[in-house]
Amino acid sequence: MEGMSEREYSAHSGLSRGAIQKARKAGRLVVYSDGSINAAASDVRRADMTDPDQQRRSTGGDASFSGPADSASYLKARTALTVYQAQERQLAIQKKKGVLVDRARAETLVFRLARQERDVWVTWPSRVAALMAAEVAAGVERQSGGPVMIEAAILQRVLETHVRAQLDALADLRVSLGQ
Repeated sequence: MEGMSEREYSAHSGLSRGAIQKARKAGRLVVYSDGSINAAASDVRRADMTDPDQQRRSTGGDASFSGPADSASYLKARTALTVYQAQERQLAIQKKKGVLVDRARAETLVFRLARQERDVWVTWPSRVAALMAAEVAAGVERQSGGPVMIEAAILQRVLETHVRAQLDALADLRVSLGQ
């Protein structure tokens, strides 16, 4: 026999015999023609082909881990990826529940609502000026007893001036959706 048996290699590597059998089937071990295991070559091949996280788990934790020198950075990266994926799933769930909305869509809707409100106020004086002129004229006629004429066009210009001043003041308001 040129190399080690499965039991000997199991003791040498610190893995169970079942893990050695799985590694052999997966081609992670170098085997001599007589079926024995070339330990040195198999150690190198297993290190190259096996996920460091799997090696760590199979040997029982971090203390007995003998993987590549950058295993700590691998574990940090894997942890960061797992955290990111969990956060992404949580956001997807919140979006489905309606707790979260798309920021760009919300800003578009707020802008559209403000534009509609502004347009209503800009056209308001032309819609109500004649009615207001008639109501004011009727009220003054009742109090004074004589006919009074209030020009609707003048009242409309006065209303437009005041409405535009109010809209200019409101234009300075900014909606903050948080960043």
